[in-house]
Amino acid sequence: MQTQMFQDLFVLGVPLLEKILRPILVYAFLVIGLRLAGKRELAQLNPFDLVVLLTLSNTVQNAIIGNDNSVSGGVISATTLLLVNAWVVRFLYTHERLDRLVEGDPEMLIDHGVIHEDALRRELITRAELEAAAHKQGFASLDEIDCAILEPGGAISFFARKPSVDSLRHDALLARMDQLSAQVVALRS
Repeated sequence: MQTQMFQDLFVLGVPLLEKILRPILVYAFLVIGLRLAGKRELAQLNPFDLVVLLTLSNTVQNAIIGNDNSVSGGVISATTLLLVNAWVVRFLYTHERLDRLVEGDPEMLIDHGVIHEDALRRELITRAELEAAAHKQGFASLDEIDCAILEPGGAISFFARKPSVDSLRHDALLARMDQLSAQVVALRS
Protein backbone atom coordinates (compact mmCIF):
# COMPACT_ATOMS: atom_id res chain seq x y z
CA MET A 1 0.00 0.00 0.00
CA GLN A 2 2.74 2.47 1.00
CA THR A 3 4.87 1.31 -1.91
CA GLN A 4 2.02 2.12 -4.32
CA MET A 5 1.65 5.59 -2.79
CA PHE A 6 5.36 6.36 -3.22
CA GLN A 7 5.28 4.98 -6.74
CA ASP A 8 2.30 7.22 -7.60
CA LEU A 9 4.09 10.23 -6.10
CA PHE A 10 7.56 9.83 -7.56
CA VAL A 11 7.61 7.41 -10.51
CA LEU A 12 7.07 9.13 -13.85
CA GLY A 13 4.03 8.05 -15.85
CA VAL A 14 5.64 9.08 -19.16
CA PRO A 15 9.23 8.95 -20.44
CA LEU A 16 11.55 11.73 -19.20
CA LEU A 17 12.19 13.14 -22.70
CA GLU A 18 8.45 13.46 -23.29
CA LYS A 19 8.12 15.13 -19.88
CA ILE A 20 10.66 17.76 -20.98
CA LEU A 21 9.38 18.24 -24.55
CA ARG A 22 5.72 18.78 -23.61
CA PRO A 23 6.24 22.02 -21.62
CA ILE A 24 8.65 23.36 -24.26
CA LEU A 25 6.07 22.90 -27.02
CA VAL A 26 3.26 24.40 -24.91
CA TYR A 27 5.53 27.33 -23.96
CA ALA A 28 6.31 28.06 -27.62
CA PHE A 29 2.62 27.85 -28.53
CA LEU A 30 1.59 30.22 -25.72
CA VAL A 31 4.31 32.78 -26.55
CA ILE A 32 3.20 32.84 -30.19
CA GLY A 33 -0.50 32.81 -29.29
CA LEU A 34 -0.23 35.65 -26.79
CA ARG A 35 1.87 37.67 -29.25
CA LEU A 36 -0.80 37.26 -31.92
CA ALA A 37 -3.55 38.10 -29.41
CA GLY A 38 -2.01 41.52 -28.82
CA LYS A 39 -0.50 43.57 -26.02
CA ARG A 40 -3.84 44.00 -24.31
CA GLU A 41 -3.84 40.37 -23.16
CA LEU A 42 -0.68 41.03 -21.17
CA ALA A 43 -1.63 43.98 -19.00
CA GLN A 44 -4.95 45.71 -19.55
CA LEU A 45 -7.08 42.80 -18.41
CA ASN A 46 -10.82 43.11 -18.27
CA PRO A 47 -12.88 40.27 -16.72
CA PHE A 48 -13.22 38.51 -20.10
CA ASP A 49 -9.44 38.53 -20.70
CA LEU A 50 -8.85 37.16 -17.20
CA VAL A 51 -11.31 34.32 -17.80
CA VAL A 52 -9.56 33.48 -21.08
CA LEU A 53 -6.12 33.40 -19.43
CA LEU A 54 -7.34 31.25 -16.52
CA THR A 55 -9.13 28.86 -18.86
CA LEU A 56 -6.09 28.75 -21.13
CA SER A 57 -3.86 27.66 -18.26
CA ASN A 58 -6.28 24.89 -17.36
CA THR A 59 -6.60 23.85 -21.00
CA VAL A 60 -2.87 23.41 -21.56
CA GLN A 61 -2.29 21.69 -18.22
CA ASN A 62 -3.00 18.23 -19.62
CA ALA A 63 -0.81 18.94 -22.63
CA ILE A 64 2.06 19.65 -20.25
CA ILE A 65 1.62 16.77 -17.80
CA GLY A 66 0.28 14.10 -20.16
CA ASN A 67 -0.74 10.89 -18.36
CA ASP A 68 1.48 11.70 -15.41
CA ASN A 69 0.21 13.04 -12.10
CA SER A 70 3.37 12.31 -10.10
CA VAL A 71 5.09 14.97 -8.03
CA SER A 72 8.32 14.20 -9.86
CA GLY A 73 6.61 14.78 -13.20
CA GLY A 74 5.19 18.10 -12.02
CA VAL A 75 8.57 19.23 -10.72
CA ILE A 76 10.26 18.25 -14.00
CA SER A 77 7.62 20.11 -16.06
CA ALA A 78 7.78 23.22 -13.88
CA THR A 79 11.58 23.19 -13.91
CA THR A 80 11.57 22.84 -17.70
CA LEU A 81 9.21 25.82 -18.05
CA LEU A 82 11.33 27.98 -15.74
CA LEU A 83 14.58 27.05 -17.49
CA VAL A 84 13.15 27.60 -20.98
CA ASN A 85 11.77 30.99 -19.93
CA ALA A 86 15.09 32.02 -18.37
CA TRP A 87 16.94 30.97 -21.53
CA VAL A 88 14.48 32.79 -23.83
CA VAL A 89 14.69 36.00 -21.77
CA ARG A 90 18.49 35.93 -21.80
CA PHE A 91 18.61 35.09 -25.51
CA LEU A 92 16.21 37.91 -26.44
CA TYR A 93 18.17 40.34 -24.28
CA THR A 94 21.15 39.94 -26.59
CA HIS A 95 19.11 39.87 -29.82
CA GLU A 96 17.19 43.14 -29.99
CA ARG A 97 15.64 42.60 -33.42
CA LEU A 98 14.26 39.22 -32.46
CA ASP A 99 13.05 40.65 -29.15
CA ARG A 100 11.09 43.34 -31.01
CA LEU A 101 9.63 40.68 -33.30
CA VAL A 102 8.48 38.60 -30.32
CA GLU A 103 7.34 41.46 -28.08
CA GLY A 104 6.24 43.94 -30.73
CA ASP A 105 6.77 47.68 -30.99
CA PRO A 106 5.28 50.42 -28.82
CA GLU A 107 2.00 51.89 -30.07
CA MET A 108 1.29 55.64 -29.83
CA LEU A 109 -2.23 56.05 -28.40
CA ILE A 110 -2.11 59.83 -27.77
CA ASP A 111 0.31 62.16 -29.53
CA HIS A 112 0.47 65.91 -28.80
CA GLY A 113 -2.88 65.63 -27.00
CA VAL A 114 -4.58 63.97 -30.01
CA ILE A 115 -6.12 60.57 -29.34
CA HIS A 116 -5.41 58.07 -32.12
CA GLU A 117 -8.73 56.25 -32.40
CA ASP A 118 -7.34 53.87 -35.04
CA ALA A 119 -4.59 52.74 -32.62
CA LEU A 120 -7.17 52.20 -29.86
CA ARG A 121 -9.27 50.09 -32.24
CA ARG A 122 -6.23 48.09 -33.37
CA GLU A 123 -5.29 47.32 -29.76
CA LEU A 124 -8.94 46.84 -28.68
CA ILE A 125 -8.70 49.49 -25.97
CA THR A 126 -11.79 51.60 -25.29
CA ARG A 127 -11.64 55.25 -24.32
CA ALA A 128 -13.01 54.30 -20.90
CA GLU A 129 -10.15 51.80 -20.39
CA LEU A 130 -7.63 54.44 -21.48
CA GLU A 131 -9.14 56.95 -19.04
CA ALA A 132 -9.08 54.37 -16.23
CA ALA A 133 -5.40 53.68 -16.90
CA ALA A 134 -4.71 57.44 -16.86
CA HIS A 135 -6.57 57.81 -13.55
CA LYS A 136 -4.39 55.07 -12.03
CA GLN A 137 -1.36 57.19 -12.90
CA GLY A 138 -2.79 60.36 -11.34
CA PHE A 139 -4.35 62.14 -14.32
CA ALA A 140 -7.84 63.59 -13.85
CA SER A 141 -8.66 63.44 -17.55
CA LEU A 142 -7.16 62.66 -20.94
CA ASP A 143 -6.97 66.44 -21.57
CA GLU A 144 -3.96 66.55 -19.22
CA ILE A 145 -2.01 64.08 -21.37
CA ASP A 146 0.40 65.05 -24.12
CA CYS A 147 1.47 61.52 -25.02
CA ALA A 148 0.36 57.97 -24.20
CA ILE A 149 2.26 54.91 -25.39
CA LEU A 150 1.18 51.29 -25.18
CA GLU A 151 4.45 49.53 -24.37
CA PRO A 152 5.30 46.06 -25.78
CA GLY A 153 4.71 44.50 -22.34
CA GLY A 154 1.16 45.87 -22.25
CA ALA A 155 1.69 48.80 -19.84
CA ILE A 156 0.55 52.26 -20.88
CA SER A 157 2.98 55.13 -20.27
CA PHE A 158 1.44 58.60 -19.91
CA PHE A 159 3.28 61.91 -20.25
CA ALA A 160 1.69 65.13 -19.02
CA ARG A 161 1.19 68.19 -21.14
CA LYS A 162 3.74 70.86 -20.43
CA PRO A 163 2.30 74.35 -19.99
CA SER A 164 3.06 76.83 -22.75
CA VAL A 165 5.28 79.86 -22.17
CA ASP A 166 2.21 82.13 -22.41
CA SER A 167 0.29 80.18 -19.76
CA LEU A 168 3.34 80.20 -17.46
CA ARG A 169 3.60 84.00 -17.86
CA HIS A 170 -0.14 84.35 -17.27
CA ASP A 171 0.07 82.26 -14.07
CA ALA A 172 3.07 84.29 -12.87
CA LEU A 173 1.21 87.58 -13.52
CA LEU A 174 -1.85 86.34 -11.63
CA ALA A 175 0.32 85.28 -8.69
CA ARG A 176 2.03 88.69 -8.67
CA MET A 177 -1.35 90.46 -8.85
CA ASP A 178 -2.56 88.41 -5.88
CA GLN A 179 0.53 89.46 -3.93
CA LEU A 180 -0.02 93.12 -4.81
CA SER A 181 -3.68 92.90 -3.83
CA ALA A 182 -2.71 91.42 -0.47
CA GLN A 183 -0.18 94.22 0.06
CA VAL A 184 -2.78 96.88 -0.79
CA VAL A 185 -5.24 95.35 1.66
CA ALA A 186 -2.52 95.24 4.33
CA LEU A 187 -1.65 98.91 3.73
CA ARG A 188 -5.31 100.03 4.01
CA SER A 189 -5.76 98.33 7.35
